[in-house]
Amino acid sequence: MKSKKHLPLVLYSAALLSIGGCKPAFAQTAVVSASIATEEQMYRPNFHYSPKKGWMNDPNGMFFANGNYHLFYQYYPDGNTWGPMHWGHAISKDLIKWEEQPIAIYPDKDKYIFSGSAVVDVNNTSGLGTGKTAPIVAIYTLHDMTKEKENTIDVEQQDMAYSNDNGFTWQKFEEGNPVVKNPGIRDFRDPKVTWDETHKQWIMILAAQDRAQFYKSKNLKNWEYASDFGKDIGAHGGVWECPDFFQMKVKGTNETKWVLIQSLNPGGANGGSGTQYFIGDFDGTTFTLDANFAQRVVNEKAVWLDYGKDNYAGVTWNNIPNSDGRKLFVGWMSNWDYAQQVPTTGWRSSMTIPREIQLIKKDNDYSLISNPVLELEKYYSKTKKGKKLSAKGNLEIVSSGKIDLTKAVISFRLENLKKATYNFTLSNEKGESVTFGINNSENYLFLDRSKSGKIDFSEKFASTISKALLNKSQKTGDFKIVLDKTSIELFYNNGEKVMTELFFTTQPFTHFSASSNEDIEINNLIINQLNIN
Repeated sequence: MKSKKHLPLVLYSAALLSIGGCKPAFAQTAVVSASIATEEQMYRPNFHYSPKKGWMNDPNGMFFANGNYHLFYQYYPDGNTWGPMHWGHAISKDLIKWEEQPIAIYPDKDKYIFSGSAVVDVNNTSGLGTGKTAPIVAIYTLHDMTKEKENTIDVEQQDMAYSNDNGFTWQKFEEGNPVVKNPGIRDFRDPKVTWDETHKQWIMILAAQDRAQFYKSKNLKNWEYASDFGKDIGAHGGVWECPDFFQMKVKGTNETKWVLIQSLNPGGANGGSGTQYFIGDFDGTTFTLDANFAQRVVNEKAVWLDYGKDNYAGVTWNNIPNSDGRKLFVGWMSNWDYAQQVPTTGWRSSMTIPREIQLIKKDNDYSLISNPVLELEKYYSKTKKGKKLSAKGNLEIVSSGKIDLTKAVISFRLENLKKATYNFTLSNEKGESVTFGINNSENYLFLDRSKSGKIDFSEKFASTISKALLNKSQKTGDFKIVLDKTSIELFYNNGEKVMTELFFTTQPFTHFSASSNEDIEINNLIINQLNIN
């Protein structure tokens, strides 16, 4: 959700909304529709989820049940900036093609439905099931705008709703709400619930201003405070928000660790919103950082899940089928620095491509890697494989008209790297471009959208080049980029570093090229065209 400093009472433009109401003014309908037609063509993502209309931010309450992946999200259907929060809803059979559903949970007057999570209560520990299907239990933050206006502390509490039809209709747990009362903390929100199999209990992690708090329960209705984590640990440039907490096996082993994903706003890796993570152990009450990871946090100040500007508030799905521990994640593909100013009016925001997160261990150091879900590959319609390419100066990789760069996945290996800068540029006939690459003398990846078309809607959108530090110079580098109409998602070395960013060109990109002062050597070039709308 949004931190307090970003929660003004929203004033909507009279050009779009009728005075005193939330519905578009009838007189402006034709004008708005004309602009939306252009937006739909230029900016509606081909395969990243976005709502048909209205405002969207954090993903919420994701789970799998009865053949469907469910995605809920912070949603305001009657405006294109933040407003009274609902839980929007979409479903998918494969995480790629989404079908928008009716709104799942509505706010009451001045009581907004903020971020939270949902679990499939397989054993009916809550007692809320009817016996036909396992109940789905959602716990979310109820935000009282009346109390906010009065500047009181106990603005936020944790409420419950439940579903007995696999998540399509919901009933608020009126007789038992709140399930967690406000303990005297102004920013007290975004509960993420998971089943702790080792200790046979439900665990809830909450964002509590400058730290995370843990609660535990046997039945999802009665919660006991367990512990705090995070004060003075990691990044603290803004309020902590939208945590996630789960146990994972280390890839290729039977060793397990606990992972805490923690968003904050502001204070991200390259400004504005960002998401960091921590790895350690959990004894059923207290989370303790792994010693080596703790030192890494000290050295790096924070360890980031994504170093781009546009991946925030991401969390994982519950109840993944036949997963053997598979962890699937999605984030909100925007940034509070400019989310409400991006150049769309009919709708605002999309989600990242769903990603699989894995825990790896190298030389006793633990890290998360993330990559696009394999389900994306079933939409590959044609594949082009390049022979080994090499040049000094400039190298054309994709020429105009050869590939639709508004829906493509490109991967390649950069070899025999020198202490130089290697640039890769997406461009169009108007000279607009997005450039990414590696500075191998100063040891960092970069992503530059300063020439990407429409950038003047916010002074923060393209004022800096995003960077992801590398611990040493590279001899080779594996890149995968996922391209949609308005986004690039860069996965480096099998997802060890990730950068996600938006752009708003006035024409689609048609060219992809490389440049360097040293020899450019590319191997294993694979260009996949996606057949999806």
